[in-house]
Order: sequence, then structure tokens, then C-alpha cells
Amino acid sequence: MALWQEISSAKKAEREQRLSARQEWRLRAHVPPELTDVSLLPTSQLSPREHTIVHLDATALADAIRRGLYTAVEVLTAFAQVATIAQDLTNCLTEVFFDEGLARARELDRYLAETGNVVGPLHGVPVSIKDHILVKGHDTATGYAAWAFKTVAKKDAVVVDVLRKAGAVIYVKTANPQTLLSLETENNIYGKTLNPHNRSLTPGGSSGGESALIAVHGSPLGIGTDIGGSIRIPAAYMGLYGLKGSVGRMPHAGLLGSHDGMDAIVGALGPLATSARDLALFCRVMLQYEPWLQEPPLFEIPWKQDVAEGAGLPEKLTIAVLWDDGVAAPHPPILDALKRTRDALLAAGHDVITWEPVDHQAAWDLILKLYFLDGGEEYRQVLADDPPVPMSEWILNQVPNGGRPYTVAEVFKLNLEREAFRAKVLAHWNAHQAHTPSGRHVDAVLSPVAPTLAPRHDMTRWWGYTSYWNLMDYPGVVFPTGRFRAEGCEDPPLPDGAVYVGDPRSEAERVIREEWDPARYDNIPVSLQLVGRRLNEERLLGVLGKVEEALARFQGQVNTSD
Repeated sequence: MALWQEISSAKKAEREQRLSARQEWRLRAHVPPELTDVSLLPTSQLSPREHTIVHLDATALADAIRRGLYTAVEVLTAFAQVATIAQDLTNCLTEVFFDEGLARARELDRYLAETGNVVGPLHGVPVSIKDHILVKGHDTATGYAAWAFKTVAKKDAVVVDVLRKAGAVIYVKTANPQTLLSLETENNIYGKTLNPHNRSLTPGGSSGGESALIAVHGSPLGIGTDIGGSIRIPAAYMGLYGLKGSVGRMPHAGLLGSHDGMDAIVGALGPLATSARDLALFCRVMLQYEPWLQEPPLFEIPWKQDVAEGAGLPEKLTIAVLWDDGVAAPHPPILDALKRTRDALLAAGHDVITWEPVDHQAAWDLILKLYFLDGGEEYRQVLADDPPVPMSEWILNQVPNGGRPYTVAEVFKLNLEREAFRAKVLAHWNAHQAHTPSGRHVDAVLSPVAPTLAPRHDMTRWWGYTSYWNLMDYPGVVFPTGRFRAEGCEDPPLPDGAVYVGDPRSEAERVIREEWDPARYDNIPVSLQLVGRRLNEERLLGVLGKVEEALARFQGQVNTSD
């Protein structure tokens, strides 16, 4: 047995020992391996009261605990039961520390009973944490067999420190892929994380443990990271809300991963949640505790909750729709969601125009260079005795420059290319003002999150709908629009020329077209993305509120007419 296999066995045994300490939380029903949709099973053994608890969002939970409707202990107990079954069915957890969480929950309950006050705005709310984020006293293997058992955190990441001050209860860490540079979730320590709606599909990555857990109500709020789509993709695939802010808005210190110290392209930390208001709650809490006093690169920009709720937005928004990025056209359910959202916005009186794509393939080619300034050397070293999983191999096969490190002079040139690209796209954004009926600037770009719904394992082929905005450092928010129904599905009528229909323009598009099979995606969530200007996270959430309001009103009108 290879060393990485021994490490895998030991880490799995450690996790199983902690889970089996509460055998009564395991699923009693037998689940055959061929059963693909297991999404309802994790909550199937809860009492009616517990079922109500785990279906509340974090905002409602915090309010209910504050008012004494539930204790922190019973809330965590309900979520931990679901998380246990979720792990058995989807392989979403890494580090499990229910006892530690319950001890903190008891402290919080005593404090509230004795003082009548909460310790902070997240008093008693369980929060799950992506594996590569430091949680004091727990391993931070980050999907690398070489790091397992050697990276027990001596302190909390800044985000975890703030969560604890706010009263949150930390109880699990969740799976991320080997290298982190993947939009699926697999590593040689724990294996693949599965999509609970269809276990033959991926829950996305690199925050795929979070998305799988939250989707089945094993956590009300989770913390992910995103350098190419790693919050937005898993949120989209699982029908959740996810926010990637601009770099420097949310805490980011205290993360482990390859290429620490590389700042040509930087990831962003953010929330995955079951409601849009929980995205704002997370951001408000983070900035309430002034994390810029702990983390020097952060901007001292307090959260503007009134703006996140729509203050200052015009009655008539201007939304630009990106139908097709010029590299890989989206599958029909995504195009249908774009069309329905466009129709809803028009019906609500908003202006909607087409966003003309700019250099999406060139953007991917550039961000690849920024990901691999060292020619992939650090990845090769860490993976020397840890065979690359398929998605690691896929991205590492694209390492540019012949696998050689870029020289200092070449890095300077790449940085100039990045800034020239950002200037070009900013000018393009501003130029759309001439095409809006109102003469106003574009408030947000409405876009696919990916060209497919959650794909089969190891079949992700295009990051460009998300990584493009990482290169721009623009905030992006993902929101669900419903579920795809295979029965009776038809290609939606679209504006002329909106989507390319000729021969595949790229190898990625060829594979993506071949993957389209309506039956495969039946009942899978369909999500979209809104993108705003840099450092305008609050305004972006305000726009999302108006978009969702328009969609709800439009759907009501459609149902009435039917």
C-alpha cells in the first residue's frame, strides 16, 4: 500500500470514529448504491420540530435563538444529525467535531439564560467551514495527502475568529479538491464528493463539500473561497446562493493552499447560503468586527446594509445579458433561465440589453498563466507521492510556458497584460451606456454560471463564465431560478444571433455539446449569476433583490394566466 493510501485510510478511520460516536444519528434505512437522488434522506429521521429548524435560513435561526424559540444546543443537534447522514451519502465532510460544537452551544445557552443577551449577531447559528480554512485545533489537509496530520491549525483564520466573536458555532469542516484548482471536489484522502440530487453528478468545486452539505440542510451557512468560480459553481450546481466579492472586502488571512504569497491573481472568501439575505448577513457580520485591524490588505469599507436592501438604486434598472461567451454556448435550461429572467425584467419595466462578449478565450489563456507563474512546480512537488486525480490532471495538462517558471521580467509583462485587459473590459462596460434606452450605465451583467448544469464527474471543461470575473476582480452573486424538468423540454426562443449554433468553436464546446442529455439533468437546479462593478458588493445584492422581485411577480402572472 502506497503512503498516500495509508494516510487516506487513517483520515477516513478518524472521521468514522467521530461519526460513529453517535450511531443513533446514522441513517437506519438501507440505501442501494444505484440510488442517485438521496437529497431527502438526510432530513428523513428528524422530528417535526427539528425539520422546521434545519429549513430555516441563518437570519431566521439567529432571530429564533435570540427570542428563545430554540436553544443553540437543539439547533446544532438537528444540523449535526443531518450532516452525519449527508456525509454517509455524499462524502462531504473532512473534520468532524460535534462535541466541541455542542460544548460551545451549551455555553451560549447559559449566557443567554443568565444575561438575557446574545453574544453577537450569529449567536448559536451553526456554520460549516471549507477544509483549507484554519480552525484552531483541527487538521487543514487541504485535499493533499502530504499535508494530512501535519497541518493542525494553531490559530483560527480571521473569518473563523470573527464568526466565533459573533456567536457562531463551528462544528465541521468540508471537502475541497486536491490542488483547490478545480471546479469539482475529489482528492486522494477522502475520494469524490457527490451531488445529493444525482450522485452520478458533481456538486461542483472547489467548495463542493459546502454545497452538498448545505443543499440537504446539514448547515445553514458555509464559508467557501473562489479564485476561478469555486463559490459560484458549487452554489449554482446545488441551487444555493453564493457571493464572491472583490478582493479586499472580506477576510482572507488564515487559509492554506498552494501558491501562498502569489498575488498576480488572488482568491476571495465568501458565503454559500440558502437565501440572499444570508449573504448580506455574513458580509455585515464580517465587517462589523473591523477585520482590517487584523488583516492589513483589507479595505476599510464598512458594510452598507441599506444599499444591499436597494437604497439608491433607480426604479428602472439596466441589465446586460451575456447569452454566450464566444467559447462555449450554454445548455438549453440555462438559456431558458436567461430568457425567463430577461422577460421578467422587461415586464417589470427594467431596461435589458445584450452584453457583447469580449475576449473570453484570451482571458482564460491569461488567467492560466497567472495561476501557474511557477510553471506548476509547487503542485508537482506536493503531488510527488499523491497521484493527480482526473480534474487535477486536466488543469495541470494546461500549464503554459512549457511547464517552465516565468522570469521576473515576464511576470511584470503579465501583470501589464492583466491591467490592460481590465481597462479594456471596463471601457466596454461603460460603452454600453450608449445602447441603453434610458442612457444610463449598466447596473449588472446577467450571465450563466457555467455552460452546463451540474455535470458528470470529471467532465468539467470550461471555467470561463466565472474565471473571467476573477480576472476582472468584479463581484459575482449566484442565485437559483428553479429546477430543470426533462419531460417536454424544448429549446427556448432566443433573440436572433444571441447564441452560436455552428460547428464547435473549441474542444470545450464540443465536449459540452456531447454532454447534453435532458434525462441526465432532470430535477437538477438551474442558477444564474449577476456581476457588478468592483467593490460594489452591496449594490450587487440590491440589484439581486430587484431581479428576484421581478421574477416572483412574473411567475405569479404566468401562473395566473395558466
